[in-house]
Amino acid sequence: MKRSQINKILQKNIDFAKKHQVYFPQFASWNINDWTGLNERYREIVDNMLGWDVTDFGSKNFAKYGLVAFTFRNGNYEHTEIYPKPYCEKILFLEEGQELPYHFHKLKEEDTVNRGGGNLLIRVWNSTKTGEIDHKSEVKIVKDGEKLVVPAGTTIKLEPGESLTATPGIYHKWDVESGTGKVMAWEVSKTNNDNLDNHFYKPIPRIPEIEEDELPYRLLFGDYPIWSKKLNFQFKPYENK
Repeated sequence: MKRSQINKILQKNIDFAKKHQVYFPQFASWNINDWTGLNERYREIVDNMLGWDVTDFGSKNFAKYGLVAFTFRNGNYEHTEIYPKPYCEKILFLEEGQELPYHFHKLKEEDTVNRGGGNLLIRVWNSTKTGEIDHKSEVKIVKDGEKLVVPAGTTIKLEPGESLTATPGIYHKWDVESGTGKVMAWEVSKTNNDNLDNHFYKPIPRIPEIEEDELPYRLLFGDYPIWSKKLNFQFKPYENK
């Protein structure tokens, strides 16, 4: 993706969030100067991948396969002695016509909450022991405290205010119901690590390669390893195993 495209996408989604009266912590609006020389007091932001995320999943077609997210808080699987927090909180934006590709989580249990906008469609399957999609077995899942048992491949609709709880190993794919508009979703989950925990049905890159055609409007969490050196962070970020 081009940095100029990412910048426009972020500006558009930040405006959308403001219209829905969603407010972000101060570091969400930091520019390059604010990040320069970042000191040890803020290393949790970097180590735990807090902040902005824009991805096209390597498709080069963000309008079809894309996602924008912001992680407010998170733990760390690698360094629980330093970051014992066992939970994560995110906001995610999905445009009408976009989809979040088939995937499941190996470790993370998550609640997806439709907080506003259109209707979110989540299609679900179980996974097999070898990581394939199980097209036969029924899926046990919970919607707003109601235990559901649904056929493989069932699409569950979440209108604003509704939520779905997915346990590890459940394949899921997101879409937006046509004609209902952009969705703003919330994710409340166990600790999240996008470098370790996602299993996509078709291997795809979670973090996009970026063509730096202009300066970042906001850093993405995928930028931290490279930009920490460019901006002379006053600490070395922990590396994922």
